[in-house]
Amino acid sequence: MAAHKGNKYALGCTTNGRPPKFETQAEIEKVIQSYFDYCIKDKEKPTITGLTLYLGFESRSSLDDYCGRTKDYSYIIKRAKLAIENAYEIHGQTIDIFALKNMGWRDNKDIDLKDDRLILDPSQREQRIKELKEKLGMNESD
Repeated sequence: MAAHKGNKYALGCTTNGRPPKFETQAEIEKVIQSYFDYCIKDKEKPTITGLTLYLGFESRSSLDDYCGRTKDYSYIIKRAKLAIENAYEIHGQTIDIFALKNMGWRDNKDIDLKDDRLILDPSQREQRIKELKEKLGMNESD
């Protein structure tokens, strides 16, 4: 059933949703730089949640949603997250490793358990043994 004319919740309505927190690319860049300056001044390690709170968002997913608004915002927010990831990577402490794992890093080894060995029936096995003995210059009695 279609929404009635004038329904502000109808698909395609341009007036729904919250107004943007930042009107321009320069504005959000300024606040992000201010966050990193704050971290340096107070000797705090920058974090994704710290950045999210500093920008005035209520959750990390809100920050990610905001990232999708425009290409300019996406680039700026992704660069800020990358700078935070870099800080974790440089320090390399246990809690940093945990944080990096939450950012998609992995520390496990991929082990292939597939068995590629050739399975021979008894007659094939005997023939293979004979061939190998001949190749090594061994007699049948060896």
